Formats: sequence, C-alpha cells, structure tokens
Amino acid sequence: MKIKNLFVLLLVISTSLNLVTSTIATDTLVATDFQLESFAKTIDFCDYARAYATLNGIPTPEGFSNWHAYMYAAYVNTKGLHMLYTGLSNVSFGGIATLTVPVQSVLMHYKTNNQSRDVIMAQTFLMLLAFNETASTLYPDSPDMNDALWASFSMGFDFSPLNNTIPALSSKTEIIPLTYSDDKLQWSWGMKYTNLTAIWWRTWIAPNNKTFNSWPVALATYDELTFTYNLTIDPATDKATLTGNHVIGRIRQLWHFWGGIILVLNDHYNSTGCYRNGQKIRNETVHDFIQKNQIKMSIVNFQTSIIADRNTYSLSAAGQNVTDADNTISNSSITTYADDGEKIADATFGTKQAYKLYNYTADPNETTYDLYDSTTRTTQINGFAQNTGLFQNHINLMKFLPLLIAHMRPQLYQRAKDSIANMSRANYFYVIGYPEYDGYRIEHDPTLTVYLDTAATDVNGSDMFNPQSLKGPVIIGAVAAIIIVAAALIIRRRKPKTSTMETVPPQPPS
Repeated sequence: MKIKNLFVLLLVISTSLNLVTSTIATDTLVATDFQLESFAKTIDFCDYARAYATLNGIPTPEGFSNWHAYMYAAYVNTKGLHMLYTGLSNVSFGGIATLTVPVQSVLMHYKTNNQSRDVIMAQTFLMLLAFNETASTLYPDSPDMNDALWASFSMGFDFSPLNNTIPALSSKTEIIPLTYSDDKLQWSWGMKYTNLTAIWWRTWIAPNNKTFNSWPVALATYDELTFTYNLTIDPATDKATLTGNHVIGRIRQLWHFWGGIILVLNDHYNSTGCYRNGQKIRNETVHDFIQKNQIKMSIVNFQTSIIADRNTYSLSAAGQNVTDADNTISNSSITTYADDGEKIADATFGTKQAYKLYNYTADPNETTYDLYDSTTRTTQINGFAQNTGLFQNHINLMKFLPLLIAHMRPQLYQRAKDSIANMSRANYFYVIGYPEYDGYRIEHDPTLTVYLDTAATDVNGSDMFNPQSLKGPVIIGAVAAIIIVAAALIIRRRKPKTSTMETVPPQPPS
C-alpha cells in the first residue's frame, strides 16, 4: 500500500476516535517584526493561507476554517546575519486528528565576507531512520540501500480506543525560548517533543527503486525528541557558528505487529517485559528486543545554499563531491563554495563525532553515559527526495520557507523556491548513524559555520505576514498548496471507501 493511501487510511481511522484538537495561543507577525533585532513567536500558517484566500477571492473547502499548522519562529538580526528558525508544533485537522510531525528548519541570510554576495543557507531535519545491517551492507554502522531500513515517522494519533492494550499516546511540544548573552553574540533556542509517537514502516532508499514503503511494522513511543540550537557570532573572524544538539529519548514502549496486521495482533514491549493481550508472556524488554534484532538509529538531514547570481557546490575535506553521492565524512567536514571558489560555509562533523548514550537499564535516572563514535555519510538524493508519499507533509510545509525570503530578498525568491522547497535540489543529504543504540537516550551536536561580513547592516523587514500584503503570484503557489491539500483530504474523507482490512472500522456518515 502506498504511504499516501496509508496516511488517508489513518485519518479515516482517527475519525472514529474521540480526539481533542490541540489549541495553541498564537501571535501575529507584522512587517516591522523583521526590522527588530530579534523575535520569537508561535504562528499559525493556515491563518495566513485563509487571509490570502479571502483577500484574493479564492474559495476554500468546507472544514478548512478549523485547520491549523502551528509553527514556532525565532529570528535574530544582528552583525550582518539574519537567522530564522521554524519548528512545527503540530498540524490539526478540525477535530479529525492532530499530527505531531517534527519538522525543523534553520535559514541564515548573510553577505559573504570577500565578495559581499547575498547567500541563503538552509538546514532541514527530515526524519529518524532505524536500520539493521545485512551481510551485504555497503557502509558499516551507517544505513545504506542494502540494509533493512525502517522510517520512524512521528504522528500524534491516539490509537487507544482501537486496542485496550495501547494506552493514550499524547504527544506534546515544548518551546525552548530564545535567549541571548549580554553582548548579544550568543543565542540559543529550540523545541522539545515529548511522549512522541512514531510509526515504523519498512522503507528503501535505492535511487532507482520506485517502491519506497510498506505497511507499518511497529508503533513506538520515545520519551522525547529535542532540538536545541546555539548561535555564536564572532565579529573578529567574520564567522557565525550554529551548533545543533539532537536528543533522541529512549524508546519506552514498542508494539510489534504480526505480519503487518496493525493494532490487533501485536507483541507489546516495555522496560519490564513483553506482553500480549495484556498478559506478560516473557521477560524480554524493549531494549532486549532492539539489541537482539541489532536495530540501530540514525538522523537524516539535508542542506541547501543559494546565491543570487552564482551556483554553489560542496566538497568534503578530501576533495570529494558530496552532492548526490555516497561519501563517508565521519571525522571530517563539508565545505560549500560559490562556483568561483569563494568559501561560504563549513559543516563540521569530526569535532563532535562522539555521542552520549544513556543506559536506562543500568541507570534508570539517566545521569551517567558512555561515549561512542557516530558515523556520518552523504547519500544519493533520489532515494529520499523521490519518496513524496512519506515526506508529503514536509514538502508542503517547506513551501512555506521561500515565502520568508520573497520580501526580505525578492531577487532570491525564485532560486529559493526552486531549491529550498525542493529536496532534490539540495547541496547534499547527510545521515548521522548511531551504531550503539539498544533504544536508549542519545545526545549529539554537529556544527555549521558560515563566513559573513559582520560589518554589513540591513534592517529591511518582511511584510509577508501582513495579510494586506499577500498579493501576486510570488506567494500564491505555497498558499494555494495548503488549500489544495485541505480540499483533497476533506474530499477523500467524505468519499465512501471499502476496505478488506477487518481492523479498520467503518467510516462515520458525513
């Protein structure tokens, strides 16, 4: 079954559940906000889509008025650098369901310190990817197309009414506020997803493989998935360094489905043992299960850069082209250049190669940890970018990012739309692998450095969030995409469906 059909099926399942739509207090962004030195706000992008539709006479589907896409935005404007972070809290479908989908992006705009060129750097978190190495693995301790792979895709559904052995799964999002040092050269912020629900399904990343996913094989809950960011600006060296810390909380519970029969036939693992139909059948814990099956964990990110009148390229420290290529860079770095050789950014992995692993079984308080070396590899792009079914939510929300550039740097909008909102145009994808895992808590922090002119000044504001300014074809594509997705899902929801799966309850009347 294709993932897009699975997603619709899960929405249909959720219509039979007594779900409560998450409501989040939101702020309004105005043009002058982008002239400030900094701001941090929670916004609802669907509000702006609705405002645009109203002002331009675009009909919206019935029901879309109750849809919300809550995003936390943090902005820094100092020393020639504009940094904009967006993190998705959740997407809610007017009482149908609330999805907690971790989407994290950081945009940095600056002028290069040699040629004074406008540059946009974008770094995006894509997903957690579990893997088991086969005898024919290509890259040890790193997920590759010859390994068994499971996309750990987080969603906020509450499945408990369908199975009394599955408790309520209530994913929550906590904002880590934007703070700064007295000299305003160091900034930190972030987002923490707690009690995160993830559906695991078998997936493939072979670039020429058109079958990307299968039916879900497991349901897991993580204590947390946390992203914290630290930005340090050094005017003396004309550098800005962004350190992103990942915390993958331990897997607390895991339901392993038999033969892909979701929710009904399953073995339930937690820290005390394995259960079936509420009865303990063996002492094998969730950590024992992951260890026995030699399941490892990884994070998939990608990075994109654009310059108004130049192309860019990226090389490893060994001089290897890392765009759409498999290269191991675990203790090395990647440098991105303008096509005439000007250095614009470094991504460093060797300085913080070690990650912390907290053994909950040995230390339930998670106060001690062991250090292990991570692996980092760039990958071929199409294995991920062609998987539009799995990443459709990411793709739709990524279309939002170029809008932020449209009014700040109109000359960069078209290139941003073609690159930042298109995964296949990334400078490179990279996968950070954590070979020692067992389902325990992981902490790790790779580093990105950009080379800028810290003496440059620019306080131009963006007015894209002012509904009165939402005019013209520049932003209609992304806004219309939100409305079209809403219409498609609402229409599908109302269309009578039949299913051979006995585990799927009938759809309620419209």
